[in-house]
Amino acid sequence: MPNILVWPNPEKDQVRGLVGRLDAWSSSHGVTMVMPEDLADAVGMPERGRYWEDIQRLDFVCTVVLGGDGTLLRAAKQLVAIDAPILGVNLGHLGFLTEVEVPELYASLTWVMNGQFVVDERRLLHASVQREGRRLAEFEAMNDVVVAKGPFARLIHLETFVEGAYVATYPADGLIVATPTGSTAYSLSAGGPILTPGLDVTVITPICPHSFFDRSIVIPRDQEVRIRIRTIHRDTLVTIDGQEVHPLEDGDEVIVVSSPQRVRLVRRPDWSFFQVLRGWRKGH
Repeated sequence: MPNILVWPNPEKDQVRGLVGRLDAWSSSHGVTMVMPEDLADAVGMPERGRYWEDIQRLDFVCTVVLGGDGTLLRAAKQLVAIDAPILGVNLGHLGFLTEVEVPELYASLTWVMNGQFVVDERRLLHASVQREGRRLAEFEAMNDVVVAKGPFARLIHLETFVEGAYVATYPADGLIVATPTGSTAYSLSAGGPILTPGLDVTVITPICPHSFFDRSIVIPRDQEVRIRIRTIHRDTLVTIDGQEVHPLEDGDEVIVVSSPQRVRLVRRPDWSFFQVLRGWRKGH
């Protein structure tokens, strides 16, 4: 019997009823629905919960993420360990990553079961924090790696290198290193360009730079970005996809490289990034 993995956001009001209906649909179509144990408990269906170690041993037709882009970002980096494409179901505002709305869910699952979909691969970034040659932390990012000052701190100076070549020292509120996926997130708000998802590049965008050298730089994806922090205060952070945080000190380095891991998203054959972009612009 085929399996689907469901990853719900328990904080969404409609998610409990939706998971129950999805379970009924799955059973009537000969599909076994499972969830990570903690999420199954959170939505009141502990009987569908499995330990993560057990989940990694199963084969899945797809993973269904119920939430929004934030939920998908949180889930995707764990789901790379499972060789199954992700169908994002939007329960929030219009998103760039989620594929379908709730009324389209069951029709979408039908064409996934029939193999009538394409896979949209998104590469990740790998970031590490180093202090005096010691590696303090490592992260995977789908959207962006952001080095920034705290809310009450003065501007920071960020010595930036690409493939070991000195680029500039940015006196700024921060610096964003983003994937094409993340180009429509924080980088766009900071004045960066919109990049189509298929581009094999990374974009570096300063946040409120205090200099004339304030434009984004687009580089090949396989080039290393090294950011050295120069600051007199400790209120400086690196954030990963806006969800993970690590404190930084003067002299620390944040090193960003391409990750070998990819997130695989389910798309309808007629899916278009530009159609999503038009919808987003109308919504704003």
